[in-house]
Amino acid sequence: MKFSERVRALQSSPVRRLLPYAEEARAKGKKIYPLNIGQPDIKTPPSFLEAIRGFSQEVIAYATSQGNNDLRDAMSAYYKNFDIPLEREDLIVTNGGSEALMFAFMAMCDPGDEVLIPEPFYANYNAFSGAVNVKVQPITTKAEEGFHLPPREEIESLITPKTKGILVANPGNPTGTIYTREEMDMLAALALKHDLYIVADEVYREFVYDGLKYTSFGHLPDIADRVIIVDSVSKRYSACGARIGCIGCRNRDFMAQVLKLAQGRLCVPTLEQVGATALYSTPKSYLEEVNKEYQSRRNTLYKALQEMPGVICAEPKGAFYVMVKLPVDDAEKFIIWMLQNFDVNGETLMAAGGEGFYATPGLGKQEFRLAYVLKNEDLLKAMNILKVGLEAYPGRIEPAVAR
Repeated sequence: MKFSERVRALQSSPVRRLLPYAEEARAKGKKIYPLNIGQPDIKTPPSFLEAIRGFSQEVIAYATSQGNNDLRDAMSAYYKNFDIPLEREDLIVTNGGSEALMFAFMAMCDPGDEVLIPEPFYANYNAFSGAVNVKVQPITTKAEEGFHLPPREEIESLITPKTKGILVANPGNPTGTIYTREEMDMLAALALKHDLYIVADEVYREFVYDGLKYTSFGHLPDIADRVIIVDSVSKRYSACGARIGCIGCRNRDFMAQVLKLAQGRLCVPTLEQVGATALYSTPKSYLEEVNKEYQSRRNTLYKALQEMPGVICAEPKGAFYVMVKLPVDDAEKFIIWMLQNFDVNGETLMAAGGEGFYATPGLGKQEFRLAYVLKNEDLLKAMNILKVGLEAYPGRIEPAVAR
């Protein structure tokens, strides 16, 4: 039997494809610190399940394709608290941020069109674009430069007649980078000049550290009709399994096209929408405490990495990830070796290989992504395991000595 070229071209998830090695290691009695996936250990606010338990309708009926009004109103109020003027009619509830991204690609691109994305980027961008035959044109950024954007001329040289938009995660996954207002204004100017959409993946909006001020692309009035905001409750409220996200845009003609896609998949699960509506009434103090906890974890992880010879990384300023360049021949081989052949007192760790976060062939081979989603004492243990593992790894590459 033959498979489509579309599906054959898709890569497997760098976050999930090493799970069989982890399962094998656990079967042998090893304890694994899972730093490979952005699954927080923070408790989900109890209001989610309380709202579902209180659901009293005798029939769990279809929701509307655009999402329940109560939920969209709650989302609208949330955005207005951030001075992002999205009304109910500007929002469609989606099956997580993933479906929102897929809808964005499908509504703005034809097969063969292109979208610019700074790399390294969330690995599933490759899957979402490839599934609808859209080409990712990477804007390469570097750890040594804090993964910030290159000059405007370099980005503009990548724009072709096939380019339909620029997709930016802010704060970034996997880098934790927060773009400056100057960088955002530069992208906005390019979007206006070349008639492009800006797809703003802002699911980590609350996770901004060191007193930095967060700016949304929804704050830029000159491009209000071409900004597509992608969002999710997954990380904000530690509700990854709820699969509730949204796509928002003040361009009503664009949203009318997205609604056709939403109608094609009928609706988002009714009960999850009930729970998510309650999440949006979570006290601000919850998010403030979560922010403090992640900043503390960031500090713990980054300090430990800085003390490891040959390790290069930029201090993440948001989200809860860090992209790390290692003194090894191949980061994915190193992760597999850690799972199969290495432990400290029966414990090891797992990370996500870096190549899958790039579109440019060959980049990321010596990098991996760590998610600081465990408590500080576990992070300290995991970093000690990493330090000892790097010293013992047969494929270690010593950094060149300056002369």
